[in-house]
Amino acid sequence: MQEKWLARSTATLLLFQMTLVITGGLVRLTGSGLGCPTWPKCTADSYRPVESQPQLHAWIEFGNRLLTFGLFFASVAALYFVYQTKRSDLKLLAWLQVGGIFGQGILGGITVLTKLNPATVAGHLLLSMLLIAGATTLNFKVKPYELQSDNPLAKLLALVAFITLIAGTVVTGSGPHAGDWQAPRFKLEIYAAAKIHSAFVAITLVLAIYLAIRFSRVEIRALLLVIFGQALIGLLQWWQGLPQWLVALHLLGASLFWFATWRARLSFKYQRIPGSR
Repeated sequence: MQEKWLARSTATLLLFQMTLVITGGLVRLTGSGLGCPTWPKCTADSYRPVESQPQLHAWIEFGNRLLTFGLFFASVAALYFVYQTKRSDLKLLAWLQVGGIFGQGILGGITVLTKLNPATVAGHLLLSMLLIAGATTLNFKVKPYELQSDNPLAKLLALVAFITLIAGTVVTGSGPHAGDWQAPRFKLEIYAAAKIHSAFVAITLVLAIYLAIRFSRVEIRALLLVIFGQALIGLLQWWQGLPQWLVALHLLGASLFWFATWRARLSFKYQRIPGSR
């Protein structure tokens, strides 16, 4: 029974980590990044929005902050069941989730206090991606596994995919959706940044296609589907002038892209023990 709760708690943690990326994107796309202009309080005198604030923006930002508390409790639950099941191989991963969420809270505060500097906004997203990778590994390792000979191309795939995410944050930090009208932007030409991002997408795609041809496994095929879907969304949002709903869909795709990449990476590093459930 404890093993089932461990699996459920790690799956919930992973879901929360990915949801936080979506709600964070909603904050930025609706211009609610400074809906709560201070941190850790929402205003100088209140932890929650007050009537004098623009209610929609304030509650969107406040809701994103509340989700962080839910995420923290999910990480504590996963840590609890790791100890209950005496899984010493999962303890470090579980503790890193708890510590990473504290780091997210601090970085979120820095982001607000720097008036949504694009570098801190990018760091906020990239830390979420690292935590998604950790939660994915934690959830994967719940079932019995054993190490196998690693594949250097799978390592390279994950590295290039993460660089692709970094390049994507540069595009975002150079574009129109800043999260607030007074937020600074990267002093880069968005077209040049988008070309660099597209180049890394292409490299990731080539690596994934090679691995799919060389090694028949469902994780790589799933990654290819996500890459093609994400590329289509990226092209559509560029052609349509970056409408908010397509940018939001692209952000969801980024989370799925990284999850699928990391899941493919794990499939080369670990192997399920035959007969395990």
